[in-house]
Amino acid sequence: MADSKREIERKYEATPETRLPDLTRVAGVSAVVHRGLTELDAVYHDTEDLRLAAGSVTLRRRTGGADAGWHLKLPVSAGVRDEIQAPLADTLPPDLAGLLRSRVRGRPVVPVVRILSARDVHHLLDADGALLAEVSIDEVLAERLSGKGHGTTSAWTEMEVELADDGDPALLDAVERRLRKAGVRPSGSASKLARALAETAPKGGARKPERERSEKAPRTAGDHVLAYVRRQVTALVELDPAVRRDDPDGVHKMRVATRRLRSALKTYRKVLDPAVTRPVRAELKWLAGELGAERDREVLDARLRARTAAVPGTLLLGPVKARHQLSSAARRAASRQRVTAALDGERYLALLDTLDALLADPPLLPRAGRAPENVLTRAVLKEHRRLETRIEHALEQPPGEGRDVAMHEARKAAKRARYAAEAARPALGKPAKRFAKRTKAVQKVLGHHQDGVVARDALRTLAVQAHGAGESAFTWGLLYGREEAAAAERERELPGVWARARGPELRAALKG
Repeated sequence: MADSKREIERKYEATPETRLPDLTRVAGVSAVVHRGLTELDAVYHDTEDLRLAAGSVTLRRRTGGADAGWHLKLPVSAGVRDEIQAPLADTLPPDLAGLLRSRVRGRPVVPVVRILSARDVHHLLDADGALLAEVSIDEVLAERLSGKGHGTTSAWTEMEVELADDGDPALLDAVERRLRKAGVRPSGSASKLARALAETAPKGGARKPERERSEKAPRTAGDHVLAYVRRQVTALVELDPAVRRDDPDGVHKMRVATRRLRSALKTYRKVLDPAVTRPVRAELKWLAGELGAERDREVLDARLRARTAAVPGTLLLGPVKARHQLSSAARRAASRQRVTAALDGERYLALLDTLDALLADPPLLPRAGRAPENVLTRAVLKEHRRLETRIEHALEQPPGEGRDVAMHEARKAAKRARYAAEAARPALGKPAKRFAKRTKAVQKVLGHHQDGVVARDALRTLAVQAHGAGESAFTWGLLYGREEAAAAERERELPGVWARARGPELRAALKG
């Protein structure tokens, strides 16, 4: 089983003559303890076309040191990565292979660079002797193991400062100020691998990462839509490991990226040929559905826990919490299995390949070449009119199942209108931002209403199960009644929230 930790570090240029300044002058550092020299031997793996490196992902098999084994590092933000470790083995552990699946798509990972490091380690300790950070000066020798640069070597010296687990990142700022005063400067490379690949590549043969080569300042309507689509595709790929690792909010974020992508392809069908994108939208709908079972479970469980916690103990009749926990565990097992099966399936990989192909050769229509202001505004306002129709229909319905269904349909329209405005925001500016914000407020009310509809259905099921087991169903009925009252409150709230979102002055500003 792989272990995970959050790695927060900074790298600096150094020479063999570099010596640490007195870091006990950094606030909070009481002692600097020399831990000696460690020899590390790491072989970095990637696909032949360096797909992992293009996404700032590193995979290595390292011997030497206290953490020998396989290490996979996934970027979080500048200087921050999640490191997943697996025991030393001759072949890539299955746990790590699964986390790479969305990126490598079945392509083999092979050794690309070997890096030998002689690491001189120092520990920064606080007054109680607890570790604050590790500072190392590394003598590095890198050798290219594949491609045209095979056999090419490079050597350099660098310094690393890595924050201890649960440490305060402000310490890194303080250490850096002290290092800069001593003449030590930040490194121009984000990682050893990035530097090794750059310095061992054939002259003129170094490839820029795909993301760097593809990004440009959007000018036309097509540029803006494609930039938005590209961001969502990137999010899908990057969130895949988070979903597999069951990270908090991972499923939700991946589902949102899927829906945003599907929405953009439908909203901007005057920019991207719908004859080409329609089958892609169908596959995105399938993926959102597979993710939806787990996300809906998360939302429902959180809601029922909160509702149950608010009930006085004298009104909790029977094993209410235990029954909810058992029901939740069963739903979780089923939904997690469904999500994992989808991500492990060939259909999912085919969708990712299709999205890559769409971005590589986009099916642009004539309007894609026009200025974005008119084209994108028309699309956003069309979605707003669609939302208006659905809201008015929902408000006309009498309370009951018909209104519940109509409000759910309005909720879906609100999401599309909001996503349309978010995609247009880089081109349309503040009017699109305000438009998205107010539409989100409508979506939120409708979303709470729909969550209550789902909760009532679950509560009725739990009540039937409790009654069948000879337990009191009183508390489940109480919770059902509270959900009905909450739904009625959302229905009363909707007209006012919608009035602010449909204001003509907002639409006039959007039209410019």
